[in-house]
Amino acid sequence: MPSTFSPNLRIELIGAGEQAGTWGTTTNTNLGTLVEDAISGYVSVTISSANQALTANNGAADQARNAILELVSAAQAFAIYAPPESKQYTVFNNTSFVATIYNSATLGNTTAAGAGVAIPAGKTMTVWSDGTDFAAQNTHIIGTVVGNVTGNVTGQLDGTITAATTAVTQAPGTSNTTVATTAFANAAFQGAYPVGSIYMNASVATNPGTLFGFGTWVAFGAGRVPVGFNAADPLFDTAEEIGGSKDAIVVSHTHTATTESAGSHAHTLTSGTTDGFGAQTGGFGRGGPNTITTAEAGVHNHTVSVASSGSSGTNANLQPYITVYMWKRTA
Repeated sequence: MPSTFSPNLRIELIGAGEQAGTWGTTTNTNLGTLVEDAISGYVSVTISSANQALTANNGAADQARNAILELVSAAQAFAIYAPPESKQYTVFNNTSFVATIYNSATLGNTTAAGAGVAIPAGKTMTVWSDGTDFAAQNTHIIGTVVGNVTGNVTGQLDGTITAATTAVTQAPGTSNTTVATTAFANAAFQGAYPVGSIYMNASVATNPGTLFGFGTWVAFGAGRVPVGFNAADPLFDTAEEIGGSKDAIVVSHTHTATTESAGSHAHTLTSGTTDGFGAQTGGFGRGGPNTITTAEAGVHNHTVSVASSGSSGTNANLQPYITVYMWKRTA
C-alpha cells in the first residue's frame, strides 16, 4: 500500500510494508521537520503580488505549515491564501500595507473560500481557520489586566478590564498618581485661563479660541500697557480703567523777568555865545555860552524776550515698551 498524506499538515503516512530501509528517514522528516514547523516554525514570506497563495507541499517543507508567518516587501495592500484546512497562525505583517488572510477554495489557488481577517500594517495578530473562514483569536477576554497595554483595543471588554479601562475624571487640583483623563487635562487647562484672563503671544496672532479649542476671546488693550489695580488711587481703582497720553503735555507754569525801574535823569544842552554890553566895563563885549538843562522826568519801558527751547511733544511720553498680541477671555 503506497504512502498517503495527512489532510491538515500534509505529513507522509507510510503504507503498510512500504519504504523498507528508508522508513526512518521519512519518520525523521515527519517528526523533526514537518511537525516541528507546524508547532513552532517561522518563515518569512516575500509578497510579490496583490493575491498570493502560501506554498503547500506534501511531505516536504513549505510556507503554509509554519506556525509563525512574517510578511515582508509588499508594494500595495494584499491578500494571502492558506490551504483550506483548520490551522492556527501568528502573523506579523511587517509591511506598510494592510494584509488579509483567507483560506483558498482549493489548495494553492487565490480564490477565497470564506471570510478573511485584516492585519494592519506593522501589527501582529493570532488568527485561526476552520478550513473555510478565518477569525481573530481572543475576541473576548475576561480577567484582570496587569501592566501596560499598548496599541489598539477593539471589541468588547468585560469584567475587570472594562472597569480598569474606564478612567475616572478627578477633581480639580488632584495631585497623585491617578491617570489623568482628557476631561481632567482640559479642565485644568481652562482653569489656568478663566473668564477675564489675559493671554499674550509675542509672534502668533491666532485667536486663542482656535489655539486652545475653548473659550471666547477678544483682542485687548490695543496700544496700551497694563498697570496694577490700586484701590487707594482714583486713577487705578477700577478694572479696565484707561488714561494717559502718549503725547507729552507741558505743565502750566510762568516765567519772571526783572528790569531796572529807576530811570530819572537830566540832559544839559549848550548853545553858542551871546553878544552884549559888558556890565562892568560899561562897554560892548562878547558874552559866555548859553546853557539849558532838560527836565529830570525819565520814565520809559524795556522789552524783555524769553527764548524758547526743547522739541515736539508728539509721541514723547512713552515708557520703554515691546509690542505683543493680547487677548481677553470673555466666555
